[in-house]
Amino acid sequence: MNEPQHENATHRKPGWHLVVPVNDAAIGKSRLARALHRAGPGRERIDLEEISRALARDTLHAACEALGPERVVLVTADELTAAEWRARGVTSVRDPGAGLNAAVALGLTMTLTMTPPGAGVAALLGDLPALQPADLEEALEAAARHAQSFVPDADGSGTVLRAAVGQDGHFTPRFGPHSAARHAADGAARLDLDLPRLRTDVDDLESLLTVLRLGAGPSTVAAVAAVDRLDLLGWAHAGLGPRL
Repeated sequence: MNEPQHENATHRKPGWHLVVPVNDAAIGKSRLARALHRAGPGRERIDLEEISRALARDTLHAACEALGPERVVLVTADELTAAEWRARGVTSVRDPGAGLNAAVALGLTMTLTMTPPGAGVAALLGDLPALQPADLEEALEAAARHAQSFVPDADGSGTVLRAAVGQDGHFTPRFGPHSAARHAADGAARLDLDLPRLRTDVDDLESLLTVLRLGAGPSTVAAVAAVDRLDLLGWAHAGLGPRL
């Protein structure tokens, strides 16, 4: 497997540790799976597991470039993903299967043994394949100005990044639909940053086409290119999409 070639980070954020939850590729991305299968009815099965792992691989590569693998905690039940990133120096914790927020909470507990007093701790969605290290660095620099903060997703209602600095460096994760309002209600500052590559997570076909237009990482591009009969790359660059 070729190593993804993201741009090198210019500097690291020594005070931050990052939790990245990643779904088991065998069961995740159901909305994307339905859309892809409708777009190519009657054809051979699309390898959605490889696409799902590619989304996570590009996200994790950007996170490790920004912070260093020793400051990244991966929470997943996907053994292939866990093994790949443990070999690169990332701390891996098995997802207990109780949902996204439980996975993030477990990762935050792990960071208690890794972070000094006053350090920053953040949680980042694991399906941000257009993310570049500089995007994450800029977001964490903005987050460092607030005790509690979050970055909403592209439509403003969800959350892609939740962060805390000082105190005990922790927070209650409330990811999911309409999570931006819940995080704001907890007193976290809303950071409406002009960082579309950070703020676009992949839940469905439309968001996948969006990240391809933004410039997805090499693993995602390769996985999507393998589904060549659907010409997803062609649709993305033409600003088009399938008629579903």
